[in-house]
Amino acid sequence: MGIKKDKRSASATSPCAHLRSAYHQCFNRWYSEKLLKGQWDKEECVSEWQKYRVCLSQHLEDGHLGRFLKAEAMLYPPVDPDDTTTS
Repeated sequence: MGIKKDKRSASATSPCAHLRSAYHQCFNRWYSEKLLKGQWDKEECVSEWQKYRVCLSQHLEDGHLGRFLKAEAMLYPPVDPDDTTTS
């Protein structure tokens, strides 16, 4: 009697799904292989997050959600992964 749900999640069919997956894989790898062992590198997964964030901002239809990304960008300005002067 209930509504049948498609087995695919909405996020898996989104235009940013591949970038989301890449970011989550990087984050999970960093978390389990480094953070839990006491290693901390703030620059881990930055490029994956930035690519995912750009995609989200391009595809968000709800302006309210877009504001969260803009606020996040103001608090944490994008880091150029090729810039070696800040290391």
